[in-house]
Amino acid sequence: MTDSLPDWSRRVRAEREARGWSQAQAVRALRAHSKESLPSDSSMIRRWKAWEAGEVKEPDEFYKPLIAKTFGTVTHAFFPKSGRRHGGAEILAVTGMDTLDILSRLQRSDVDSATMDALRITVDRLCSEYAYMPSEQLVQEGRTWLRRVAELQSGRLTFSQHREVLSLAGTLALLVGCVEYDMGDRRAAEATRKAALNLGTEADNADVMGWAHEMRAWFGLTSGDLKGVIAAAEAGTSVAGHHSVAVQLAAQEAKAWARIGDRRQTELALDRGRQLLESLPYPENLENHFIVDPSKYDFYVMDCYRKLGEQRMAETLANEVIRASTDFDGTERAPMRIAEARVTLGVVAARNGDLEGAIGQGTLALAGERKSLPSLRMVSQDLGAVLASDYANEAAARDYLDMLRRLTA
Repeated sequence: MTDSLPDWSRRVRAEREARGWSQAQAVRALRAHSKESLPSDSSMIRRWKAWEAGEVKEPDEFYKPLIAKTFGTVTHAFFPKSGRRHGGAEILAVTGMDTLDILSRLQRSDVDSATMDALRITVDRLCSEYAYMPSEQLVQEGRTWLRRVAELQSGRLTFSQHREVLSLAGTLALLVGCVEYDMGDRRAAEATRKAALNLGTEADNADVMGWAHEMRAWFGLTSGDLKGVIAAAEAGTSVAGHHSVAVQLAAQEAKAWARIGDRRQTELALDRGRQLLESLPYPENLENHFIVDPSKYDFYVMDCYRKLGEQRMAETLANEVIRASTDFDGTERAPMRIAEARVTLGVVAARNGDLEGAIGQGTLALAGERKSLPSLRMVSQDLGAVLASDYANEAAARDYLDMLRRLTA
């Protein structure tokens, strides 16, 4: 019966049960988060039961954000919309140009608005392929387009075109730097990140500058420099303004505080990011790596709950991350998020005495083709620590730890 329920309805129940609340307690929590007066307890409990039973299509626009806030997430993570994806067919449909047409136009001394439109969509497409394109292929294509865009600066550009070219080059540098870091090339990634920051500064593009600082926070998080993460998050927030990158900067700061063990600062950073994300318009293109889509907020919170030892809530969110990142046909849209969610499920299983389940989830996490090596190493060490502590004499645990050591090497 649960499988036939809408995703939002099933999640309402799962989130409530993860917190150990009765339906009456959930209603009290809902009431505490509402600025408006709600109907009587008996009426609200009936409404809550209807939500969990899937007896309504969806809660109305008043209750949706209230439910999300009660469970510490954002409205469109709980009640997602459909976003647009970019591809070569769309570039051709929108601009009338394929890649060869764009390249031939880029070689002219003048660049018209149609060429700029095509270039803008091309950069967006590359950023949208981050989640699933093989690293070697994406970094090569990203570098190629970065060179092409950089060469435009020697042509005859208007002031606005020059500024946009700098911004597009900065975005491509961000993308290339991320993939270089995924591949384990820290030195190249840091050099590319600095180039992106310089381009963003020259273009006065707060988004590019903010993401360059976010990358520094990410590098620090995966290398254990937790104070560096907080410093980078603060620096990025000071330039990012109301851009969505500020949400991810808050998330990186929260992850650092969770690893330090400061629950209060973790929750403050998470709530700051939640409030900002709730206020932003819904993204047009959910796939772009440099747009924080609402479902990613659950991914951030999952990591923090795992580090803080909140097993049931971490497990609930890990299942949500996997569901939200998988198409109906089983295609994984965000394999790197899914891998970290599987590690979280592995940690929960190990702490609950299920060694076989823990090893199974951990092995699946390491098996994906598209992975961020530093991030996967970081989260997998959480599972490795539990296995080394509680299952040191088990052969299966030792085999997994050997696999993890090879990944680290």
